[in-house]
Amino acid sequence: MNVLFIIINFIGALAVFLFAMKLMSDSLQQIAGNGMRSILGKITNNPLRGILTGAGVTIAVQSSSATTVMVVSFVNAGLLSLAGAIAVIMGANIGTTITAWIITLFGLGETSSAFSLPMLLGVISLALLFSKKDKVQSTGGFIMGLALLLIGMNLLQSAMPNLEEYPRFLEAIASLSQYGFWSVLLFVLVGALLTCLVQASAAMMAITLVMCYKGWIGFDMAVALVMGQNIGTTITANLAAMVANTAGKKAARAHLVFNVVGVIFTLIVFRPVLNLIALMTTGMLQADPYAAVGAANYSPEAIPLALSIFHTFFNVVNTMILAWFIPQIIKIVNWMVPTKESEQEDEFRLQYIPGNWMKTTELNIQSAKQEIEQFSTRVLRMYGFLPLLRTAQKEEEFNDAVARIEKYEEITDRMESEIAQYLTHVSAGGMSTEGSQRISAMLRIVDNLESIGDAIYQIAVTRKNKREDAVHFSQDLNDNLEQMTQLVQQALDVMDANLRGEYEHAKLDKAYEAEDAINKYRDQLRARHLEALKNNTYDYAIGTAYSGLYALYEKLGDYVINVSEAAKGEKRRD
Repeated sequence: MNVLFIIINFIGALAVFLFAMKLMSDSLQQIAGNGMRSILGKITNNPLRGILTGAGVTIAVQSSSATTVMVVSFVNAGLLSLAGAIAVIMGANIGTTITAWIITLFGLGETSSAFSLPMLLGVISLALLFSKKDKVQSTGGFIMGLALLLIGMNLLQSAMPNLEEYPRFLEAIASLSQYGFWSVLLFVLVGALLTCLVQASAAMMAITLVMCYKGWIGFDMAVALVMGQNIGTTITANLAAMVANTAGKKAARAHLVFNVVGVIFTLIVFRPVLNLIALMTTGMLQADPYAAVGAANYSPEAIPLALSIFHTFFNVVNTMILAWFIPQIIKIVNWMVPTKESEQEDEFRLQYIPGNWMKTTELNIQSAKQEIEQFSTRVLRMYGFLPLLRTAQKEEEFNDAVARIEKYEEITDRMESEIAQYLTHVSAGGMSTEGSQRISAMLRIVDNLESIGDAIYQIAVTRKNKREDAVHFSQDLNDNLEQMTQLVQQALDVMDANLRGEYEHAKLDKAYEAEDAINKYRDQLRARHLEALKNNTYDYAIGTAYSGLYALYEKLGDYVINVSEAAKGEKRRD
């Protein structure tokens, strides 16, 4: 019963600590608003900028896991390159060390056993929580979280039993520390496993610090636990990446590779590093973290301080070294998570617009033109998925085609936004009248290309709803839609050819010919449809789905002709 009581107390104390960390994290994210996402989304391949951003964001949200999961989602959405993601993750590892320092400076020792500081913080937070301003309330939430964190640390210390009453358990722990380097590896493994189970490296750090403070484990074994925690904390991002695309999985694996390589490097120079940390701690406290309990140079604060120094040293030095090897890390994760050719096509990335925009306007416009050509390629590939929605026999094939169209719709949104933003910045500089007109034309082009993507997506949604409602077309209706599909394909091919040549040489006659064919066929289908409704040839559900589809194809054709007209700088007068 005594053991059960200890376990319940420990779980309760850990729950308070974890809740405090979550409250602090949520409050800080509310204070920052969308700023954190905006900052992360603008990271380029500049490693230093990525590292600093990752550290800053993690310090702000008090959770490296939150940062890395956010990074995985950004890579998954194409907002962040893999190289940029790795840099942010490296910075996140540095930012997470602040938790250990908070615990060491405020959460351990006799001064924290009194609840005066948490009570003071609680009173301040309550005053702020009654404010009508959201950010003031969030600040109050953060302070309340800090107060609860200190209380949680006190409860964790109180929940830890006096092991002097359990000599056999002390002997068991001591025995695990008597195998030299094998003991170090064992504690690294234990630290990784426990962090995976707890799903919070900050909580494991708190537990480790308390164990040291109580004298349960020595300095070297505590360091091994901390290194294991760095490996175990990567599980959160990898769990999040289970539902991500290949790029997101690679970002999560990069987090694992970075921490594992860092642990291996540290194990190679384990004793020298520990001796250096011990020397630094002795200089600051006049106490040796290796000293046994009761020795003249022993202090209960020595090991927690030494661990905090090591945690910071470990992450900073590893980042300083491995930041130079980001290309090699990318090669490793590419090997771990191979990308299929079809998946490569589904990833979003700008290929021609440079990260640092050039001052030569003409070169900027040429880069945008090349990117627009890629945009057109994406749209045509997206359109090519539509026939699969009609011919798919298995549910899995149909759902896969819908998923790819949804993915491409997101890509078209991102491409339109990125290219338009780029062109807007370029146009802000000094430009000729011709250059301004060209940029204006390009802005119209990308807007209509994105609209084409939306129309294709709407066709897919209509097909999906039709399938879910068990609406079946006759062979005649399917043949009509197939003919419309081919006419729109011809119009798209003309559009693509116009975008790949010089805009002033765009062939509007062919474009208009393709559009006229679509419009005339749409008129024929509409007339037949109205006649079929009069004769009750098919029911209302079939008629609604059918008319909706051929209308969407015709609307898609309108966007297609808009692209060619924008490229040529002309518009037909009806």
